[in-house]
Amino acid sequence: MDKETEKLLAEAAEWRLISLLFDCPSQDWFGEVASLGKDISDEELRRAAMSAERDATEGVFHSIFGPGGPAPGREVSYRSWSEPGYLLSELSAYYNAFSYQPASEEVYDHVAVETGFIAYLRLKEAFAREAGESENAETTAAASAKFIDEHLTKYSQKLSKLLDGSGYEYLELASRALFRRVGPDRDKRKKIFLPVLEEENEETMFQCG
Repeated sequence: MDKETEKLLAEAAEWRLISLLFDCPSQDWFGEVASLGKDISDEELRRAAMSAERDATEGVFHSIFGPGGPAPGREVSYRSWSEPGYLLSELSAYYNAFSYQPASEEVYDHVAVETGFIAYLRLKEAFAREAGESENAETTAAASAKFIDEHLTKYSQKLSKLLDGSGYEYLELASRALFRRVGPDRDKRKKIFLPVLEEENEETMFQCG
């Protein structure tokens, strides 16, 4: 295994941990967070994993990301337009193209699902490189960069600022780690912060797993 493949696998583990930290704690959640926290080298994420073991609960998740919470977890909430159907269709096309089946039960534009997708793409790229499939590796790398630019950069900075005031260290650290990886939105057009809650999803937003 070459150094680039090892780097991709390490990044996949880090992105997976970020995804978990933004997801609703479930029965197996704490064990996976603890395991990944021990295996990665990123000190900020290691601290986040340890903090999550102490402070993460379903109640915390819903109070932060649920209706009226300080930090909406869905991309559509940070867009200057409120057309969730179009956004979800676009995301579904991305996921289907790479056979991605989210481990999270959250809606497709939730930060836990989107960051989980990048973890998945890092793994696919690593496996393609190891198998000598350079064209597939390049395609996957390009898709990852495009997805980050078109989706995660649109809200990671705002989410990080909102979570800085949440009072929960693991979410503050996770959001900083995410923003550090994706950077600011390079689209200079003005953005408007519009929290959106679709009525048809209201009853399911409080269910984990």
